[in-house]
Amino acid sequence: MKKIIYSVGIIMMLIMSSSCKKWLDTQPRDGITRQGFWKTKEDIQAAVSGCYASLLAPPPGVGDKSLTEYIFIFGEIRADMIDAGPGFTNEEKDIFDVNIVQSNSVARWSAFYRTINFCNTVLDFAPAVKDSDPTLTDAQLQSYLSEVLALRSMMYFYLVKSFRDVPLKLTSSSKDTDLEELEKTPSATILNQIVSDLKKAELGAVNTYGNSVTDKGRVTKFTVNAMLADVYLWMDNYAACITECNKIINSQRYTLQSSGSSWYFNVFFNGSSTETIFEFANKSAVNNPFYSLLVQSRKRFIASPYVASDVFVPDDVDPDRIFDVRADAFYGNSDFTITKWGTENPSFVNWQAYRISDIMLLKAEALAQTDAGAEALQLIADIRLKRNAVNTTLQIPDPSDKEGICDYILAERSREFAFEGKRWFDLLRMAKRDNYKRLDLLLNMVAETVSPVVQQSAITKFRDVNSHYFPIFEAELFADPKLVQNPFYTK
Repeated sequence: MKKIIYSVGIIMMLIMSSSCKKWLDTQPRDGITRQGFWKTKEDIQAAVSGCYASLLAPPPGVGDKSLTEYIFIFGEIRADMIDAGPGFTNEEKDIFDVNIVQSNSVARWSAFYRTINFCNTVLDFAPAVKDSDPTLTDAQLQSYLSEVLALRSMMYFYLVKSFRDVPLKLTSSSKDTDLEELEKTPSATILNQIVSDLKKAELGAVNTYGNSVTDKGRVTKFTVNAMLADVYLWMDNYAACITECNKIINSQRYTLQSSGSSWYFNVFFNGSSTETIFEFANKSAVNNPFYSLLVQSRKRFIASPYVASDVFVPDDVDPDRIFDVRADAFYGNSDFTITKWGTENPSFVNWQAYRISDIMLLKAEALAQTDAGAEALQLIADIRLKRNAVNTTLQIPDPSDKEGICDYILAERSREFAFEGKRWFDLLRMAKRDNYKRLDLLLNMVAETVSPVVQQSAITKFRDVNSHYFPIFEAELFADPKLVQNPFYTK
């Protein structure tokens, strides 16, 4: 049954992306989605399945990177934990050198808007199915709508973190007459929309689908809580972040696994672990984009020297026997090959969107900002104990030292979420707080990672906070005359 649903979902993706010639590449062929579809609850289920499938791969025939590859690149390439591999491209080198321009195709947003449009299509058409299928209950409908509201919110959150102000479209482009030229919407407005949508999603979302695999691979109420916690922390709403984190922690549904040899296999390869809140579940072994990106001989990225020197530091007593369980699981010490997302193609490795450790560290960061440093430090200690973290990386900041605790959290997040597309966003979130009080986090990073030849130029650019967001790709500007380029890239 799962394979049938997945196949129908892929068919829906083909339908909804078969005539992508105009703005945002999201509109389907005129009228197809309403002919012979949206009649039964199984049609809704297939369409929702298509939304999930779009997280793993573009529709057949669409020449684009997978969404997970974009998430990885957007969250890592501007930070300090990956370096250029033998097959890296000139466009990627420009980003490493802080020399990105609007013609750089790495900064394309079409994959995110494609998924947004799939979600909008469900939101627009699913409610009418009740008129033709009396077996569809209100609870079932609201559950489906909650799933796609949450997925849409996740896509917009990535766009805000990557581009800041972007077009906000809350209805589907299901036929040519739906196409619009849209201006950018301020990021603050989009963040408020995300919060509103997630609160609505929480009301209709289920606690469980009845089995662990589905609970981890589909949106539940706790997935929504995790997204809200993440968004609230980005918005510096610390009390609300803590509230959402507590909903997950107090549910007692999620626990950290022990640091044995099976830890990586259970969480990432086998999936559906006790740690996982939401994962992009790859149960059909689709193409592994990270094989060519990170593993094969012409890999485009490798782990940076910073990972060995500052992140996974050997134990100062017995480096051969005492080590952080995450070090060997995530990358190879000898050649810096990143192995976290599998070394085979196809692969069954599951992309981890949120784990309980993420929630614990989000809460710790919010606690540090609300004068609860001792509690924040305890959460960090709990994670380090389970990961067998070495004493070399231990820090003991004063419980009243907000910046010191947040620096410790940042260091621990670099270990816990290495190569998970979170590093740049973690740095940016902490740097921009209190009107960029910690801009030094970004300036120091650039000083360490950029080639000495262009280092001073890169530091100067990073002093302009508008440079911390990608430019709008030139093809989007050409397709939508109402779009205005992000300020830094108009100089």
